[in-house]
Parts: sequence; C-alpha cells; structure tokens
Amino acid sequence: MRAPVLILQAQGTNRDREAAWACELAGGAPEIVPIKALVQGRRALDDFRMLVLPGGFSYGDDLGAGKVWALTLKHALAGPLARFIEAGRPVLGICNGFQALIKAGLLGGQLWEQERRLTLTHNASGRFECRWVRLEPEPQSRCIFTRGLTEPILCPVAHGEGRLVARDAEDLAELERDGRIALRYGAQNRGGAASEGVAYPDNPNGSAGDVAGICNGAGTVMGLMPHPEDHITMAQHPRAHRGERGQLGLALFEQGIKYAAQL
Repeated sequence: MRAPVLILQAQGTNRDREAAWACELAGGAPEIVPIKALVQGRRALDDFRMLVLPGGFSYGDDLGAGKVWALTLKHALAGPLARFIEAGRPVLGICNGFQALIKAGLLGGQLWEQERRLTLTHNASGRFECRWVRLEPEPQSRCIFTRGLTEPILCPVAHGEGRLVARDAEDLAELERDGRIALRYGAQNRGGAASEGVAYPDNPNGSAGDVAGICNGAGTVMGLMPHPEDHITMAQHPRAHRGERGQLGLALFEQGIKYAAQL
C-alpha cells in the first residue's frame, strides 16, 4: 500500500502539482489538500503519513516570505501538527514551505520554538535568484530525507528571501554539531563545498555555511530552499540534450516516503 502524502495548498502556493508528481513517482499516494479543509475540520492530518509544504508565494508574502502561512500552522493547526511531528511522520518544506516551517518554529531545537535562532532573509545579491544549483548531502546529518544519499542533487532555486542566517556563530556551530544540516550548496565545477565556502552563484543567496537545507532534532522535519521536485526525470536535466543524466531530486522524496511507509 502506498503511503498517503498530504500536499498542503495555501493561497499563493504554486508548486503543489510538481510536488505531488514527485511523491507519486517516489512511490507515495499524494493528495493536494487546501489548508482551509484542515482548519475547518473537513480533512484530518492524521489520515496521512507524510506532509509536504510546497513552494510559491503563500498569501502573497504580504508580511514577509512564509510569515502568514507560519502563523496559520502555529495557531490554527498547532494540535494536529504537533501530534503529526511527535509521531515521527515526515514533513518536507520546499522554498516558501521552508520559510513557513522555520518561521513557525518547527525547525529549531524544540517544537514551536519561541526564540528563533535561525531565519531566512533577503538574498545577499539583493535580487531574486533563479538558477540551477548543486546540493551536497551532509554525511553526518540525522535527516531521514538525505539518509544514505551520496550523489549530489542538481535542481533549481527561485527565491528572493533564501539566505539562511544564524543569530550568532555558536547557533550555527550547534546546528552542525547536532547533525541538523542536511544539504549544502556545492560548487558545480569541482567535487563539493570547499572548506572556505562556496562562492556566488553556486551559493545563490549567501547562506551561512553554504547551508541549503536543515532538519529538526529528530531528523523528520526538513526544509530546503531549492526545488528538488523540478528535477525528477532524466528529461528535466538542464543539459539533457547533451546526454547528461543523474543527480535527480527524486531521491529526497523516495527516502521520505520509504520512511513514512514503515510507520
């Protein structure tokens, strides 16, 4: 039986169909559900094994990227979402979904963390960045979505507020010590992230430590700014016409759904 996956739709999200397709190819049974259906009790989060918050511009990003979505999660769905996460069911936030998770306090050391020590802010370049990037899985990460992955992932970014910043150097160091860094931006013309850092545009937003994706303490909630759902078939490779293959983003969805199916 395929694990049921909820693709959460809010006003302004626009990557729901791509996320659903990725989950379907990865072996899941995705369903796009409007957030109103959960808030009004017409659908139940408990009926699903995995939750995906897709990209887009939820609520027009009127109060900041992902801020209104984060407030809805925290106040209108706090109980069901807490039960979902505490049961170990995986949650994946992509781009705007990542912004919502981190601003709701779901990617800190504790659930609904009040004092955010990490945030996502405007790109260092000062402009919207839309380009393909290389992601390097962190071998020591506790993240269930990247568990066992050794091959880099090639996929695009499309955001204006994707720069991960920490309150101070100790908070960033703690993130690494806890194994909560899941993915880093890597240089596309060499083996991986250099110790001194990856230069723009390989790190497209100037994120501290070249961090592209992080997870919670249990490793079951992950957020990342790039769009792995945009590279799930060989034909989507940006140099497919030259015969290049591999580095699919599908692996992240496969790992998440495999984990969810065992719960």
